Amino acid sequence: MEERLYDLIFICRPDTPEPEIDKLIATLQHAVDEKQAKLEKIEKWGTRRLAYRVKRLREGFFVYLLLRSSHGELLKELERRLRVSDAVVKYLTIRLDEEIKRQEKFTKRRERRAARRPRKPAAVPASPGAGAPAAPEQAAAKG
Repeated sequence: MEERLYDLIFICRPDTPEPEIDKLIATLQHAVDEKQAKLEKIEKWGTRRLAYRVKRLREGFFVYLLLRSSHGELLKELERRLRVSDAVVKYLTIRLDEEIKRQEKFTKRRERRAARRPRKPAAVPASPGAGAPAAPEQAAAKG
C-alpha cells in the first residue's frame, strides 16, 4: 500500500494544562509508532481565537501534526482517541497527497496551455533618429 500524507489539527480547551496536552500528543505518537508510521512534524501553536464558537468557547489551544502513513486504520484510531479526549473540542484531518497530486495536475495543464499559445515577438525600441520627426530647430535650419 502506498504512503499517504495527512495534516491533523486539533483544538484543546484553552484552560487545558500544557502537560495534559503533551500527554495527549505522546499518546498519539505511541499509536503512530505502533503502526510503523511517521510523525514528521509536531507544532503547538498555542492559544488562539476561534473563527466561531465551539462548545461555547471563543478560544482554543491549537496543535498541528504532519503524519506519513500507509495504514488507513491508523487515522481511524487517532480520530477515535481525539474524540474520547475531554480536552479536545474539535479536530480536522486532511489528506495532503491527493491535494498535492491535484495541484500538480493543474500546474501541468497550465504549462501545456502556455506552450500552445503563440508567443508575441518582443517589442524593439525605436532608435531616436530613425523615423522620428525632426526637432523644430532642425526643421527651420533645413528650410
